[in-house]
Amino acid sequence: MALPVVFFAVFFAYPVTAIVARGLRPAGAWELGRIGEVLAQPEIREVLWFTTWQALASTALTLLIALPGAYVFARFSFPGKQVLRAVVTVPFVLPTVVAGSAFLALLGRGGLLDETAGVRLDTTVWAILLAHVFFNYAVVVRTVGGLWAQLDPRQEEAARVLGASRFTAWRRVTLPALRPAVAGATLMVFLFTFTSFGVVQILGGPAYSTLEVEIYRQTSQIFDLSAAAVLTLVQFAAVVLILLVHAWTVRRRQDALRLVDAATTARRPRGPGQWALLAGVLATVAALILLPLAVLVARSFQDADGGLTLTYYRALTSAEGGAFLVPPINAIGNSLLYALAATAIALVVGGLAAAALTRRAGRLVRGFDALLMLPLGVSAVTVGFGFLITLDEPPLDLRASWWLVPLAQALVGVPFVVRTMLPVLRSVDERLREAAAVLGASPWRAWREVDLPLVRRALLIAAGFAFAVSLGEFGATVFIARPDEPTLPVAVARLLGRAGELNYGQAMALSTLLMVVCAVSLLVLERLRTDQAGEF
Repeated sequence: MALPVVFFAVFFAYPVTAIVARGLRPAGAWELGRIGEVLAQPEIREVLWFTTWQALASTALTLLIALPGAYVFARFSFPGKQVLRAVVTVPFVLPTVVAGSAFLALLGRGGLLDETAGVRLDTTVWAILLAHVFFNYAVVVRTVGGLWAQLDPRQEEAARVLGASRFTAWRRVTLPALRPAVAGATLMVFLFTFTSFGVVQILGGPAYSTLEVEIYRQTSQIFDLSAAAVLTLVQFAAVVLILLVHAWTVRRRQDALRLVDAATTARRPRGPGQWALLAGVLATVAALILLPLAVLVARSFQDADGGLTLTYYRALTSAEGGAFLVPPINAIGNSLLYALAATAIALVVGGLAAAALTRRAGRLVRGFDALLMLPLGVSAVTVGFGFLITLDEPPLDLRASWWLVPLAQALVGVPFVVRTMLPVLRSVDERLREAAAVLGASPWRAWREVDLPLVRRALLIAAGFAFAVSLGEFGATVFIARPDEPTLPVAVARLLGRAGELNYGQAMALSTLLMVVCAVSLLVLERLRTDQAGEF
C-alpha cells in the first residue's frame, strides 16, 4: 500500500493542500475569517444554490430516463445489444468539452433545432440538464443494469406463484435488491453533476456557474485565490460526504446479494408491452445519445453554406493563422502518448491499491478506499493549478517535464482501475495463494501464477477505461499542457473559444476524431468484459 499512499500524498494531497493554503494564508498567517466573507457574498450563494439544485434535477432526470434502459439492457436479448451498450458509454468517457460541443451543435445558434424549428436552448438550464443526462446515462445503465442482470429472476417468479401481482413481486423482491445499486448510481451521478465544469462552461454562458466553474473563474480570470480556496474547501466537504455514503452502499451490495450468471437471465422480449418498452428505450437512446453525436460528426463535414467539405480536417494539418504554435493534428499524437503513460501509471498505482484493499481490512483501509475516489470529485482546476505552484522546485521540479500531464491524468484513471479490479481480486480463492506459499512460491511468483491469470481480463478492461478517461481529461490538463503540446480536449476548448467558422469547424473535426478513438476503445472493452469486471 506504500506506493499508492505516497503517490496520492505527493501528487494529490500536497498540490491541493498547497493551493488552499496559499489562498487562505497569503501573508504567512491563516485568514480563516475569509471563509465567512466569501460565503456571505450573494453571488457566491447563488453559485452554491445553482450547483446544488441543478445537480439534484440532473440526477432525478437521469434516473427517470436511464432506469428503463438499465432494465432493457439487463433483461432483454436483442441484436446489436453489445454494440449499443458500448455506444451509450461513449459520452461518459468523452471530454466534457466535446459533450458540450455536441449539444451546442444540436441546440445552439445555427444548430439543428435552430435551423428546423427556430428554437435555441443554449445558455438555458435545459441544455445543461439534457447534456448531463447524455453524459451520465451510462452510469445508471452499467451500475444498476449490471446488477439487475445478475439477480435471479426465479425469486420474483416464486413470489408471483404465491399470488403476488407483477408490481408487488417487483416491489417486494427486486427493488430491495436493487436499492443499493440505485443509491450508488444516484450518488455517482450527483457527484459528477455537482462538480460539472466543461458542460456548464460551454452551454451555460455567463448566466450559470457551478462551484467548479466559479473556482476556475476566480483562479484564472479574477485571480482571487482566497475565494477559490474557500470554494475548493466547500466542494471538498461535499465530495467527501458523497463518497462516504457511496462506499457504504458498495459494501452493502457486496455483502448482501447472491448473484447468478447474467447470460442466463436475458431473453427476447415477450408481448406488446415489452416490445413497446424496448422500442421506447431505443428511441430515447437515438434521440438523446446518437443524435448529438451524429450532429457533431455532420458539422465537421459541413461548410457555412451547408455543403459537404473536408476543409476543417485539412486545416488541422496547418498551423498558419490558427490558435496554436503547431498544427492542431499534433494534439492527437500528444493525447495518445500522454494517455498511454497515464494508463501505465494508473495500472501500477491502482493495481497495487486494489491488491492491498483485497488483503487488508479495517476502518483505515476503508477510508483509503474512499480516498482513492476523491480525484473524481475534487476540483481538477485546483489540482492542475496546484501542480504548477508545488512541483516547480527540487526534488520535484516537474514544471517543464513531459511527465506532468500524465501524472495529473493518472489521478483520474486510478479510481477506475481500483473499482474494476477490486471485485475480481476479492473473488480469487485465498486458499490458492496459501497453497502456492506452502509450495515455496515467493509473494511475487504467487501473484504471477495465481492472481494474474484470473485478473488478466479485468486488468485489460481497467487499462481501457484508464486510457479513455485520461484521453478526455480536461480540467487539470488545461493548466499544465504546454502551448506547443496541446491535448485533444485542450485544443477543442481553445478552438471553441475563438471566433470564426474555421475554428468552429476544426473543433468539430477534432471532437469527431476523439469520439472515434473513445468508441473503438469501448467496443474492444465490451468484447473483453466479464460480469465481475467492477462497477464500470
